[in-house]
Order: sequence, then C-alpha cells, then structure tokens
Amino acid sequence: MLHRTAAAALALTLVAGIAARAQSDKKDYLTDTEADKIRDAQTPAIRIKLYVSFADDRIQKLKYELAHPADSNHRAERVNGLINGYGGCMDDAADLIDLGVDKQQDIRDGIKALQAQAPDFLAYLKELRDKGHDLDDYKDNLDDAIDATTDAMKTADDAATQLAPPPVRRKP
Repeated sequence: MLHRTAAAALALTLVAGIAARAQSDKKDYLTDTEADKIRDAQTPAIRIKLYVSFADDRIQKLKYELAHPADSNHRAERVNGLINGYGGCMDDAADLIDLGVDKQQDIRDGIKALQAQAPDFLAYLKELRDKGHDLDDYKDNLDDAIDATTDAMKTADDAATQLAPPPVRRKP
C-alpha cells in the first residue's frame, strides 16, 4: 500500500512538472489563441504582422480602459498588464526582424506593417505620458513601452536598409 501511494505521488509530481513547463513555453502576455496563431504562422513576416496586430489590440484596449474610469477594481493592474503586453509584442516583433535579417528572410511585409503602425502607437503613448492621469500607477511600464516602440522602429528602419532587394522578375 505504501508503494502505491509513493508511486501515485511521484506520478502526480511528474505530471505537474510537465504541465508547468508547457505553460512556461507560452509568453505571459499572449492569450492561448494568440499563441496558437503565432505558432501556426508560416513565415516570419506573418509572425511580425501578428505581433503588430496584437500590439494594436493592446493599445485599443488601453484606450478603452482609460476612457472608462468608473471601473476602478484592479484598474492599475489591468492598465499595467496591457502596457506590458504591448511592450512584449513590440519587443518580439523587433526580435523577429533581427532574426529575419540575420537569416536573410523575406520579412519586408512585416517591416512595412510595423513601420506603418508604430509611429501612431508611439504618438499615443507619448501623449499618454504627457497628459495621463494616475500616471504614478503605470509610469515605469509606460516608459518601457515607449522605449520598446522606439527600439522596434529603429530595428525596422535598419532592417529595411540591410535586407537585400527583392529579386527582379524579368519578362521572358
């Protein structure tokens, strides 16, 4: 009886360890659906575009959250979570751009998506920093998000100049 109990305890420990490791593989700020979309994306350019769209989603949710101050239950946590999630998306998009440049992959569409939306993100975040209320609750995270956006824009601009031009198709 003692051996069965010990074996059962060992099995539960192993299962719990495997489950914890599987959860740690997913980025903390991505939902399960978003993580699945990233995993299923066929090319790095699509992954970059997905991260940019997830960052846009976080910005839209942040705008909504700040426009509705009546719901004050755990508000600072929600705002900080959205800002951190946004920064994570921008950091991961920049990392994929760096990796794509190193491997000389075709990531031009992803770079264009980031270059198109990041200036708007940056303008909103700076406006929020300058005019934001309750700034003390999320100032550090907001500064990190602004830095992540600035870095991602610089990475995208550098990558656009470093990538080899697309092949020229000649007419037969």
